[in-house]
Amino acid sequence: MSKHVYSFGDGTADGDGKMKEVLGGKGAGLAEMCRAKLPVPPGFTISTEVCNIYFRSNNSVPSEIQEEMLQALHLLEQRMGQKLGDVGNPLLVSVRSGAKFSMPGMMDTILNLGLNDETVKALEAKSNNPRFAYDCYRRFIQMYGNVVLEISKHDFDAIFEGQKKKAKAKLDTELTAADLQQVIVGYKALVQKKTGKPFPQDAMEQLQGARDAVFRSWNNPRAIHYRKMNQIPDDIGTAVNVQAMVFGNLGETSATGVGFTRNPATGEKVFYGEFLENAQGEDVVAGIRTPHPISELEKWNPEVYRQLHEITTMLEKHYRDVQDFEYTVQDGKLYMLQTRNGKRTGPAAVRIAVEMVGENLINKQEAILRVDPQQLDQLLHPVLDPKSKTSLAKLATGLPASPGAAVGTIVFTADDAVEKAKKAPVILVRKETVPDDIHGMEVAKGILTSRGGMTSHAAVVCRGMGTPCVAGAEAFTVNEAKKQVSVTANGKEVTLKEGDWLSLDGSTGEVFAGKANTTEADPTSGILASFMGWADEFRGEFGVRANADIPRDAQVARKFGAEGIGLCRTEHMFFAEDRIPHMQAMILARDEKTRRKALAKLLPMQRKDFAGLFEAMNGFPVVIRTLDPPLHEFLPKREDLMVDIAVLPYAETPKKKEMAAKYQRFGAEVKNLKTVLPELLHRVEELHEFNPMLGHRGCRLGITYPEITEMQARAIFEAAVAVAKDGVKVFPEVMIPLTATLKEMANQAEIVNRVAKEVFDEKERKVDYLVGTMIELPRAALVADEIAKEAQFFSFGTNDLTQTTWGFSRDDVNKILPTYLEEGIIKQDPFNALDQEGVGQLVKIATERGRKTRSNLKVGICGEHGGEPSSVEFCYRTGLNYVSCSPFRVLTARLAAAQAAAGEKLGVEGGRTK
Repeated sequence: MSKHVYSFGDGTADGDGKMKEVLGGKGAGLAEMCRAKLPVPPGFTISTEVCNIYFRSNNSVPSEIQEEMLQALHLLEQRMGQKLGDVGNPLLVSVRSGAKFSMPGMMDTILNLGLNDETVKALEAKSNNPRFAYDCYRRFIQMYGNVVLEISKHDFDAIFEGQKKKAKAKLDTELTAADLQQVIVGYKALVQKKTGKPFPQDAMEQLQGARDAVFRSWNNPRAIHYRKMNQIPDDIGTAVNVQAMVFGNLGETSATGVGFTRNPATGEKVFYGEFLENAQGEDVVAGIRTPHPISELEKWNPEVYRQLHEITTMLEKHYRDVQDFEYTVQDGKLYMLQTRNGKRTGPAAVRIAVEMVGENLINKQEAILRVDPQQLDQLLHPVLDPKSKTSLAKLATGLPASPGAAVGTIVFTADDAVEKAKKAPVILVRKETVPDDIHGMEVAKGILTSRGGMTSHAAVVCRGMGTPCVAGAEAFTVNEAKKQVSVTANGKEVTLKEGDWLSLDGSTGEVFAGKANTTEADPTSGILASFMGWADEFRGEFGVRANADIPRDAQVARKFGAEGIGLCRTEHMFFAEDRIPHMQAMILARDEKTRRKALAKLLPMQRKDFAGLFEAMNGFPVVIRTLDPPLHEFLPKREDLMVDIAVLPYAETPKKKEMAAKYQRFGAEVKNLKTVLPELLHRVEELHEFNPMLGHRGCRLGITYPEITEMQARAIFEAAVAVAKDGVKVFPEVMIPLTATLKEMANQAEIVNRVAKEVFDEKERKVDYLVGTMIELPRAALVADEIAKEAQFFSFGTNDLTQTTWGFSRDDVNKILPTYLEEGIIKQDPFNALDQEGVGQLVKIATERGRKTRSNLKVGICGEHGGEPSSVEFCYRTGLNYVSCSPFRVLTARLAAAQAAAGEKLGVEGGRTK
């Protein structure tokens, strides 16, 4: 028969983590400390498997497991010389959760279990301390009532605070035994009122109720949310730890505390933590009283401090990682209640990993597996000062689309952003952003949108620029006409106007009213450089490039270690003030000659852009995608034109002047608005599409208007030849978007190769280059062997490949995803982490088929998945040559790739453990 209940010391937290899977992190740590003969109150662990059995058995524990628990309880009673429920010498226990992965505060705990109206008298007599006994009993009733009986903690707090007020007590510790007895009377009456039953007096009923409640807490909303945040599986369950109580609230010689063997915020090697005398563990966590720093423990009890420091130092060496520990001092004697690997910030994780290598505790391979790649974001962006976050009003939480802190005054249009940013930092608030907003986005400190997802325009562009962004914050109602934004926060409607201060946390999605302080991060520290150097050793030849459209972004990418540009989106270059008129003239042209005339004016501008990118990436490849978006994106919105035409007959002169200025670049004047606007609308309607993402865009544009591809190819090769002449090592890679057939690829490749030869002949100089394609349609993946006859490289545009594979609109998917995630229909957002079962299979198929045709085919990924760790690991396993991501995710991708390589060497998929 399988074993389901383990007395402490039956299992060990061995290297392969098997006992952690069975006992959970807390149980494995307690077992290991018992084996090391440390002062740990005895107890037993009900395994994580029982949690799943409990749910499968309609929220009940089978009789054979119940019998195992009773046997373990009997052994615990023998060890303690006490008995649960005994009115003469009662055993009291704590009941705590403990999953394989640390989930601090997410599940439930109950202390002092075993107390009732009779056993409390025995505790009073044994301790000779009535206040202590009744303090324990009131705590137990409250915790059991809240956790097991599901009575609001607020209801209990109201009774407790009422008694404090009646007794004129400022602190909990000022209440007398008689006061606490009155609290208990109130608590029991509350239980009777809320449940229709008296508070349970049978200790075994209490234990079973607490055990089952801890199992149920595995599926409470906060635990589910935490697992989603940290990608912890839903099916691993939690263990239940039943442990003999020790009491930190027995008097002035007793205390309780928590600590870390190193500072979890900075990584500094200092003894770190807090304690409270005459208290139980919940008091430290709840903040009811202000704890003392652990350094003061040495004054309070030097021997306990020495012993605690010695034990925790030994535990760190044993586990070879920072330990998060809990302890209680009862009548001057130290007891260890928990040890586990401690949570830490990104900067702390890097520092600890590097310093532990220097201390010979771990090797370099282990060091790079210790840091969550996502945490490296914290080393790159300014963050909101925690004190500011607590002092400001939190308005809502949206999607953490682009990390970092942003503080500024609100503006509602891109033009206003440009103007206002000259005087003060601005936050651009929009329902959604469009490519035409790029100039305003460039100067804004942060972006807030009420629509869109993690791969929406705002999100993708902001990550590329390193601008903090909170997207899809649907709680906000943005009224761009009135220049105000409204939200209901804490039950009150709050309206903010242009010029009001707003603070965004792009790492958490939180939005605050007011002006927060920020703290700057230093991404170039010696410790980080050492750490990333080790990561690159393991990463080997697997490349990490950056998505960058302008030289400034390319320079940032190189600073973070990018080995080239994996995606330059040329359309972003056309939205600049000096270029958009020529682009629009080209679109409005009715013949090829007029189009070529407009393109000729864009040519030197594109050439200059590309030269800047080549210079910034000296010695590394630069992938340049030819024009991709549909042409209507460069023109005024159809709806806006229709409104202006409808208003025009009734408009006064000032309004007409405003319209003329608005459409000046299209030849509008006050006197000709009646003809210019309808003509413009006619052209916009010609270009209008019901589904533009699947419309006239990508290679389809280049085939319809080959002069566009010709101009861009000429700009690329003229720039390449010019910078090569100056000694820059240049490797252009021209990428044709949205191909689905060999003939499409051949059509565009012929133009690029023809123009390259023309430029090389004219300039009497050649450069090496490649012509490839962006795989973003399922058909392209399936016929990759055909397309590879012309394409010299593939780059997977996984944003669109996900969109076309799933049939999701990435800008509207927010209306669907929350329900799908909540109902468990899908495990994670496929636009955030690559869908390896579906989209990933297309990536595999295309890679394999493409290389059957062209064995040296270079294959990469340039969607936003290129900076997401699990997606990077998949790309490494699939045999891609590189990933490309936004500049500020390059460090993350480098580390994720290194972990994939290190994990492969260890024979562990992914390598890193949580």
